[in-house]
Amino acid sequence: MHGTNQVLMSFLRPLALLGLLASSSSAFAATYDVDPSHSRVGFSVTHMMVSTVRGEFGTVAGTVDWDPANVAATKVNATVGVVSVDTRDAKRDEHLRSADFFDASKFAEMKFVSKSVKNITPEGFDLVGDLTIRGVTKETTFKVKTLPGDRKDPWGNMKTGTRATATINRQDFGVKWNTAIDGGGYIVGDEVAIELDVELARKK
Repeated sequence: MHGTNQVLMSFLRPLALLGLLASSSSAFAATYDVDPSHSRVGFSVTHMMVSTVRGEFGTVAGTVDWDPANVAATKVNATVGVVSVDTRDAKRDEHLRSADFFDASKFAEMKFVSKSVKNITPEGFDLVGDLTIRGVTKETTFKVKTLPGDRKDPWGNMKTGTRATATINRQDFGVKWNTAIDGGGYIVGDEVAIELDVELARKK
């Protein structure tokens, strides 16, 4: 009987360990809010085919569901205020808010809602979702850097962060304004590079 108990314990011990590991892994799963004061939504586009204009949006909000033990379950829902566009030129910013570009009076926000995660590696993954600009929604893929472990700030908040990039064609979203230039080409390029530096605060 004693020998039977030993065999039974030897069988159950690995199962108990697996259960403990599973419980520990799930403890890392959490929902985070975007910290707007420590995040940046940037973009860049060519100007007259000779230089690059860079800008950013100052208003951003959103949530991220993240579990390092189950990266495929990552979910993101984020919005950006179009009126907050800033390219360090007031006249250009006003033009970008107009109907020629973002038409901010009708479409005050851009939005991204994730749908799936692909190509997961230790360094990062591809986040696929619906990006909506000017009322037009297109599937877009962001290349995301793997989130590091949480860090506690001086006020006891748990923080993490990441960087993500994507390239879109503005014409696909109905942002079509342009003017031809002498010698061929146009003032504004069609390809827009999106660069996100995001700090996240874990929900308590």
